[in-house]
Parts: sequence; C-alpha cells; structure tokens
Amino acid sequence: MSTRGVVYVHSSPSAVCPHVEWAISGTLGVRANLQWTAQPATQGQLRAECGWTGAAGTGGKLVAALKAWPMIRFEVTEEPSEGVDGERFCFVPTLGLWRARTSANGDIVVGEDQLRSLATASRAGEAFAHRVDELLGASWDAALEPYRRAGDGAPVTWLHRVG
Repeated sequence: MSTRGVVYVHSSPSAVCPHVEWAISGTLGVRANLQWTAQPATQGQLRAECGWTGAAGTGGKLVAALKAWPMIRFEVTEEPSEGVDGERFCFVPTLGLWRARTSANGDIVVGEDQLRSLATASRAGEAFAHRVDELLGASWDAALEPYRRAGDGAPVTWLHRVG
C-alpha cells in the first residue's frame, strides 16, 4: 500500500546537510539530492524539502533516521492511505518530537480515549486548555512557524521509494 508525504528540513547546519540527505536516501532507497537554500529565520542555517512516496509507515522511518541529528528542525508528513491514518511529526531541538494522527484534509485527529484521559486529569479550565494545546502541538507550531514562512516559494524535490 503506497502513500506519500513531505519532509521539511526547516533548519540545518551546512555540515549536517549531507548526512540528512544520506538518512533520507537510506530510508527511501533512492538518492536524495535536496536543493538547499538559506534559512532566513536563523542565519547560517539551510533549509530544504522533498516530497516522497513509499509504503505506509515510511514517515515514521524517516523521522527515526532524521532524529540522529538533534540540532536540526524538521517536519515529516504522511498522507492517509487505505486503512491507515495519516501522520504529522515535528521535531524542535528544545522541545523534542511531537507526533499526531491526521485526517484526509490534514487536521490533527484527537481520539476519544485521549480526550477522556485529558478531561479526567484536568479539572481546571487552564490545565485543560494547556493539555489540548499539547495534543494539537501548539508549542511545536509556534516554534516552527517562522521557519515555515521563511521557506515560502522554496524548491521542492520529489523522491519515490524503491521496492
């Protein structure tokens, strides 16, 4: 079952860029030649993005490979496929990894068990609102948004997983 997604490397030191390409290449089984451009949100950092196709679960494998360099900021998306939810992963060095399921239109999906646990643990309104923000990745979105905006109009490379 094939799906597709996008890897957004929002910021990376130039010395790490070849390692990022090798990690993506090794995961997808196809050479990744990313088009690196300056990241205006952080001087001296570079950014790149690439679309990919592969089996369901490839997004998680890409994240596992990219986490080897904890100084980069990145996002990985995987579109839903037949019988499999989509996923969105965000990594920010100061926050670590955040992961959520996504719907066909890209919305974050929060399961009923997560909501029940949240309601049980959070009786005060402020605590409840904070936990909802955590489930929706609000801190990761706030940390990555300047990097996302800085990448508007940047080139995208498409990669297709072999086998």
